Amino acid sequence: MKITRAILIAAGRGKRLGTHTDEVPKCMVPVGDKPILGWVWEALSAAGVDELVVIRGYRGDVLETFIRSLVPKVTFVDNPEWQTNNVLLSMACARKFLDRPTYLTYSDIIFTPAVAAAAAASTAEIGLVIDREFRTNYEGRTEHPLEEGEVSDLMPDGSVARVGKKALPPTEAIGEYIGLARLGERGVASVANTFDQLQLRYAGREHEPFMRAATYRNAYQTDLWQTMIDGGIRIDPILIDGQWREIDTGQDLESARLLVKSSTKEWS
Repeated sequence: MKITRAILIAAGRGKRLGTHTDEVPKCMVPVGDKPILGWVWEALSAAGVDELVVIRGYRGDVLETFIRSLVPKVTFVDNPEWQTNNVLLSMACARKFLDRPTYLTYSDIIFTPAVAAAAAASTAEIGLVIDREFRTNYEGRTEHPLEEGEVSDLMPDGSVARVGKKALPPTEAIGEYIGLARLGERGVASVANTFDQLQLRYAGREHEPFMRAATYRNAYQTDLWQTMIDGGIRIDPILIDGQWREIDTGQDLESARLLVKSSTKEWS
């Protein structure tokens, strides 16, 4: 089934990028001749996406102006508590859009159209894009060490076993989850159902621990994936080899610029 919608989690500021985010949200920081989001949209649209659901927070006004000039069909949802919650609860703001197949993507990554094409070609109901060459991205990356990566390994049957920050020693990992996932018809229903159960369980208890997070309020998306895996729900890897970058620090920004410069033909 062709997926034509993507949900973009774009509420954060990105303080580790310093002055780059004084006036714009993290996903609007330029990489070469486009903001981060411009590269994300170019890759997704090449894979058949024509609609974005954008979860916004910090400088949402600037974000809206830019996206409306770029994307023909866009819906905005607000995370009014973006300063005090984390990726999982930011994603929860778009719960009602987990009603048909979709991609989920972080907004502080860039990836080539080939990576988006790999996600589009997958038949996984819940598929996580996982980079097998992730270790090379950490060479010289002193401001964001490998221990912070959302690493993963696989079950004997090839499905995802563990995923997330500190989910396993990096030496045991087969790859790193890049922050791009695909949800098919059954997969998106399963994610929505899990979300509903968690929201009921943690209503009024967001300060309590959840998975590897100190509190449910500050949980990561990967805590959701691990919950589902531990509950017997199959999640499959979509394996890639490079062609993406996370942008969290000034070092990362320079690395992303080099990727864009070296992969010009990918985006042409």
